Amino acid sequence: MTEYDRADEAAQFIKKFSPLVPEVGIVLGSGLGDFADTITGAARIHYVEIPHFRKVSVQGHAGQLVLGKCGGRPVAVLQGRYHFYEGHDIRDVVLPVRMLIRLGIKILFLSNAAGGINREFSPGDLMVIHDHINLMGVNPLRGENDQRLGPRFPDMSRVYDPALATLIETAISGMGLTPRSGVYLALSGPSYETPAEIRMLARLGADAVGMSTVPEAIVARHGGAKVAAVSCITNLAAGISGQPLSHAEVTATADRVKESFIALLKAVVPKM
Repeated sequence: MTEYDRADEAAQFIKKFSPLVPEVGIVLGSGLGDFADTITGAARIHYVEIPHFRKVSVQGHAGQLVLGKCGGRPVAVLQGRYHFYEGHDIRDVVLPVRMLIRLGIKILFLSNAAGGINREFSPGDLMVIHDHINLMGVNPLRGENDQRLGPRFPDMSRVYDPALATLIETAISGMGLTPRSGVYLALSGPSYETPAEIRMLARLGADAVGMSTVPEAIVARHGGAKVAAVSCITNLAAGISGQPLSHAEVTATADRVKESFIALLKAVVPKM
């Protein structure tokens, strides 16, 4: 079965489950899933019930699709994601985004928990992603291209829509917070980076590092959707703070800033 057919079969299943036609797709990263509880008129379905979806195994990812409205705007929310480092094929990792495009979304809002490389950042900062570096060692478009999904060689000059980025930064400022912006670098994980690796990534121009988001952004642009993305800086990367890294720290920081993150989404999604 082709990737188009898998995504379409999943979308057709969702359409039978809910008549809502979403305009914005939202992917909620580690510890940021509580936004899904604010969706009005919500219909929820677990990933394991959707054709071709995989089970989520990481703490902080609920693993369900939520359909409803945010400020009157029809949205489809992926409450958690599954990752390449869990052993999934990269085509399975990006299938949920392909499904969202088949459902009709025109804008994709990605979020993640990330380690701060930029020394001006602090845990709890929200960084608007302006560009990315893919060092995962894999590209989700590898293999035979299906023109129904997008062109063979999609342009990546502006993966992250500048107007959407400005909208988000303005909203962050309006909340009394310091808007951060920068380059997100993706590695395959699941081990955290060494201090030497972080020094290398800093020299490459990365402001934050994580283990997701980039494959989804590539696929969304391949499919013609506009992309916006925000990293919650949940910890300082290895060698910067001098403290050992842990997923518990990631989820604890995400939990601390979740109200600000929810307020941000409520402010920007209706305006996108």
